[in-house]
Amino acid sequence: MRPPILRRLLRRVASATACGLLAVLGAHPAPAVAAPTAAAAAGLQQVTGFGSNPGNLQMFAYTPDGVPAGAPLVVALHGCTQSANAYYTNSGWTKYADLWGFDVVFPQTTSANNALSCFGWFDPADSTRGRGEAASVVQMVEYAKQTYGSDGRRVFVTGLSAGGGMTADLLAAYPDVFAGGSVASGLPAQCATSQAAASGCQTGPQKLTPAQWGDKVRGSHPGWTGPWPRVAIWQGTSDYTVHPANATALRDQWTDVWGIGQTPSRTESLPGNTTRSVYDDASGRPAVETFSVSGMGHGLPVSPGSGAEQCGSTAAYFLDTICSAYHTGVFWGLDRTAPGGGTGLPAPAGLKVTGVTSSSASLTWSAVTGAASYTVYRDGAKVATTASTSFTDTGLTAGTAYRYSVTAADPSGTAGAGSSAVTATTTGGAAPATCFTATNYAHVTAGRAHVSGGHAYANGSNQDMGLYNVFVTHTLRESPAGHFVIADSGCQTGSS
Repeated sequence: MRPPILRRLLRRVASATACGLLAVLGAHPAPAVAAPTAAAAAGLQQVTGFGSNPGNLQMFAYTPDGVPAGAPLVVALHGCTQSANAYYTNSGWTKYADLWGFDVVFPQTTSANNALSCFGWFDPADSTRGRGEAASVVQMVEYAKQTYGSDGRRVFVTGLSAGGGMTADLLAAYPDVFAGGSVASGLPAQCATSQAAASGCQTGPQKLTPAQWGDKVRGSHPGWTGPWPRVAIWQGTSDYTVHPANATALRDQWTDVWGIGQTPSRTESLPGNTTRSVYDDASGRPAVETFSVSGMGHGLPVSPGSGAEQCGSTAAYFLDTICSAYHTGVFWGLDRTAPGGGTGLPAPAGLKVTGVTSSSASLTWSAVTGAASYTVYRDGAKVATTASTSFTDTGLTAGTAYRYSVTAADPSGTAGAGSSAVTATTTGGAAPATCFTATNYAHVTAGRAHVSGGHAYANGSNQDMGLYNVFVTHTLRESPAGHFVIADSGCQTGSS
């Protein structure tokens, strides 16, 4: 637990801004003398003196009361024209920081660095290891580890748009710092290495192979062989600022780094017309997940409300569709930090789904030596405590995917680490899939695909279908409505 005097001192840190605006995009002035400014929103505090700050960034932090040392840390990067306060207010991350127990750092760039306050994801002076803004962000992480006691093994980074591009660059340059990342409406790591090339990436990245995309990551920290960060990718299908092809390139890049191929292990429907595609590593644990939000434009998905899976508030580039912070946090395992913070007994192994009905899901797992009880979590919320190594969850909704994890507790009630999550999908309730076989030209004309750079891409999944012409034919499977996947090997039309 942090000493109360330290927390009081953190709350009193004065705000400061860098003076002056440079006309040249991406140039960094020398840090200016700090000057008092109006206080940030309640709970968000500016931190100064976190390091040499070669990227001339500002550090803001949200540190909930009662978070113990050894908790995870999330770094959240705003988009162009935004601020740390806007991301703090609207993204939804603070809700889960309070609920699950972790700290959040909100780096902020300004018009002194870039006329539109964009992070320099396209500038090697800012986006590569040991340099500029990337180095400043890592200094913030080191400050949090030393000051808040953050667990260096559980540091995660997320960002929107330019912040998403910088997130990918940070994951590539610092796989030894970040255990996972989430790129929302962003760009692949090292997609552009100059401002002139940035717009080309946004409208449609180069047609590189997965191995070529992966090489950009491997080349960012030569000699690093793993472990690699686990990466979530969020993208709206109607984003005309950062084209959906970037999500495909990101998928190709990080699945190649993991060596797991580009065919999803499973695909699930989520609220807000969202499709989640999961790419498991060799052990069966999700390494990459893509979230395609049908019909969403450029922005971060939020879902205002008080429900367990609702978060954030709508504003410019914060779009009411689905709470991306919740699903990203579950993917990273942050929902398992509240019960014991991952300390004590080891995580139960072998968690698996043994059966489902339209209203129930049955689970089993291996016993943990020294465990007196086990707690079962559904979608991050506690649903039961049992002395058994099996459990049946009831009262569920038909045709719905639920994610489960389990912790073990010793006789004193101290909970240990959470298990890897498994997904159980109840039977019934899902709409039947429909299949279409046609040329790429006909698919585009019918609204099942779209064109970019002379290639056709399936709507929803954004799978590359090849050249846009009347000579290439594919079968597309639609489920849910408006989401198409290539099904040339056979199209099952039963429940999805």
